[in-house]
Amino acid sequence: MRTDREIEIIDTPDERPRPKKPKKKKSTNRLILNTTIAFTVLFMGMLAYFVHFEYSDADEVINSTYNKRQDILAQSVIRGDIKAANGEVLATTNVNGDGSETRTYPYGRLFSHVVGYTSNGKSGIELFYNFKLLTSNSGLFELMYNDLTGNKDKGDNVVTTLNVSVQQAASSALGGNDGAIIAIDPDTGKIIAMVSQPDFDPNSIESDWDYIVSQDGNTSLLNRATNGLYPPGSTFKVFTLLEYMHEHPSDYANYMFECNGSLTVGDSSIKCYNGNVHGTESLMDSFAYSCNSSFSNIGLSLNLSNFRKMCEGLLFNSKLPYDMTYSKSSFELNSSSDTFETMQTVIGQGKTQVSPLHLAMIASAIANDGTLMKPYLVDHIENYENKNVKQYKPEKYKELLSKEDSKHLSEYMKAVVDYGTGKRLASDAYTAYGKTGTAQFDSSENSHSLFMGYADNGSKKLAICVVMEEMPAGSTWAVPAAKTVFDTYFSH
Repeated sequence: MRTDREIEIIDTPDERPRPKKPKKKKSTNRLILNTTIAFTVLFMGMLAYFVHFEYSDADEVINSTYNKRQDILAQSVIRGDIKAANGEVLATTNVNGDGSETRTYPYGRLFSHVVGYTSNGKSGIELFYNFKLLTSNSGLFELMYNDLTGNKDKGDNVVTTLNVSVQQAASSALGGNDGAIIAIDPDTGKIIAMVSQPDFDPNSIESDWDYIVSQDGNTSLLNRATNGLYPPGSTFKVFTLLEYMHEHPSDYANYMFECNGSLTVGDSSIKCYNGNVHGTESLMDSFAYSCNSSFSNIGLSLNLSNFRKMCEGLLFNSKLPYDMTYSKSSFELNSSSDTFETMQTVIGQGKTQVSPLHLAMIASAIANDGTLMKPYLVDHIENYENKNVKQYKPEKYKELLSKEDSKHLSEYMKAVVDYGTGKRLASDAYTAYGKTGTAQFDSSENSHSLFMGYADNGSKKLAICVVMEEMPAGSTWAVPAAKTVFDTYFSH
């Protein structure tokens, strides 16, 4: 039995002070942890930004006209050369006896838009690859010696994908007419030729500048291949045909139409070129003969919402996968469009605007089983001793079309060459595919002549778009121009 004292000892709380928990140490550890996490997140964010900058924004920021670093580089580096794919010099810097420098262009006007100029601002490759041309990857000892002696370093060379022979053929094919030709290797995206007329002489651009900019309507500085926008004319029937195939996957080949030379629906009428009466036509015949009446009839049957969606998937109203300057193509047809606008748009008239670059991309995708390779102009960067310092590789953009779609479109585009409006493209050296177009651009029935398509000889391909401005209607103009380019390309 416990005594009262024992009970008291057991039940009375211990009144001695107990040691407190080390709250300060725990609080300090939490602060260190939070600070570490914050700095880690900040570091990862900065790392992500630098990666994004390097791969997405670096060229744009470095080449910005507001970037003063380029002015500093120009004081210590002799601007490098721009070369064609086979090494021909397209732009170079001559150092005069007094140390002054003159930028010269051995081919004069031939590459004026794509290569560009460096007086009164910059354009073309001269602008976009300005930083590369003012960067020197000379040997370390040479750079050190130049730094000590005050001599300028020799800038790196930009080697393009351009082919001089094909460029000359394209320029000759335009025959002095305003317009543009752009040719692309569908398998790689390499731009083989890019010509725009009217052009200018980059060797005298400084002295010619005031005259050029003072002339109303002078558009010789505009690169029509990338920045020109045109009504597509009947080349747009490629898009109309594809939508009709999508909406009638099992029976589109059964389509038949009786062409009487025109089609009238309510108060709206469409005529075939030159009043031609095509008679009874299949879908392929309608495409090969470029029958406006038949395609207006097809267009009125389409789901316009789906049609617009398809066209935007084929880069209308969209950014193009191209790094240098260009103009966006536009497509305005929608579910609320009236009969006349629909009939006009589906044959390539109306409000639709497209660039030669865009049409060449579509032709390239069709030629490459539906996959569009990103078009590019520069193959590699080399130092002045021709040692490669940076290689640019082909880059897949995305599958614009299914393989089945590209196969069917190629069949129809081959019919254009076999017996339709593109018969002049027939050749033993290659097989050509394409679509001709005559695009009326004003109320006086003045027209542009267009062709988009590609050719294949089994070992290589070439996609092309030709636009010749203000030409007599018909396929007499753009088709022979395309053939001139094809003949030159496949003869080498």
